Amino acid sequence: MARRSGRRPGNQDTRESILDAARLAFAEKGYDNASIRSIAGAAQVDPALVHHYFGTKEKLFLAVMNAPINPAELVPQALAGPREQAGERLVRMAIGVWDSPAGTAALAVFRSALSNEWTARLLREFVVTQVLRRAVSELVLDPDEAAMRSSLVATQIAGIMVARYVLKLEPLASADADVIAAAIGPNVQRFLTEPMPEVFKAD
Repeated sequence: MARRSGRRPGNQDTRESILDAARLAFAEKGYDNASIRSIAGAAQVDPALVHHYFGTKEKLFLAVMNAPINPAELVPQALAGPREQAGERLVRMAIGVWDSPAGTAALAVFRSALSNEWTARLLREFVVTQVLRRAVSELVLDPDEAAMRSSLVATQIAGIMVARYVLKLEPLASADADVIAAAIGPNVQRFLTEPMPEVFKAD
């Protein structure tokens, strides 16, 4: 029997085809430039099926990343409160995720990103668009400085993850989350809200 052409029907294979197409699109084009329509075209499905399975582009991206948490919920919660304590709260939120059962999946993605270019691209897009961009929005940072501030914050958060969970350096690996937040939080706070050195400012 001749193989049918056209759009795929909705089934588990279709869902996986959408995820495969989305993974490629997000890695190659970035989150902002990838569209539901183009992903549906690559997966040979109707765009309505993408919405049926995943809802929004943001939820599709979370599914691609197998994200154990939704930054749209956690980041605003972490940054709600006094602005001068935002750094500590952000560090405490990150450690809370990594120390939870959900942290296993997050660590697996992080480890893979260290050796796999495609995973690194996806993780970068996730961190920038889903976490750091939300933090910038919540704190209403100067848009000319936001990208550099976000990158500097990422050095602290990623550093904790490597030292505590990958290398397992003691006593950091066994330290209480509040202790780490109190130690690293001021660095994050400085990158978030204190005046930037002239060398880092946009032309």
